[in-house]
Amino acid sequence: MKKYFLFIIVLGFMMFLSKPIMAQDHGFGLGIVLGEPTGLSAKLWTSKVNAFDFGLGVGLGGDRISYKGNYNNSGRIHFHMDYLWHSFNAISSSENFPLYYGIGGRYNSGGGYEGSLGVRGVLGIAWFPHATPIDVFFELVPVFQVTPLTGLGIDAGLGIRYFFQ
Repeated sequence: MKKYFLFIIVLGFMMFLSKPIMAQDHGFGLGIVLGEPTGLSAKLWTSKVNAFDFGLGVGLGGDRISYKGNYNNSGRIHFHMDYLWHSFNAISSSENFPLYYGIGGRYNSGGGYEGSLGVRGVLGIAWFPHATPIDVFFELVPVFQVTPLTGLGIDAGLGIRYFFQ
């Protein structure tokens, strides 16, 4: 409950400070994401349809992909970087809801692991509210863990970012 309260406060603060311009499809954005992982989210646009997405946070749920050993169920540090493609015409609406997909990698440390590497396949939808420099996004991310053991898992998150001018 505390996480949701913090999310609503940050969302309200970002909307209060937003300027009446559209800036979600270029530049650099920074915000928060809740889910797996929970932490900071950043996005850097490289063109009108492509962007790099970064995340740094904590995984609270436990990454037990093919884990054999004494899993201690504590949190772990999570870092990911993805390259994304956006489809702005996929949903016909007066609002701007681009679908996006991409590929990337992640690193997890802690929670009983010495460190794990994985390949991410990103699927998501974003909402770019009119006349605000923010985006709200939801994504599901299948993960193929490469080390220490191979296996499949999924990350998911709901977040918001503020885009700087």
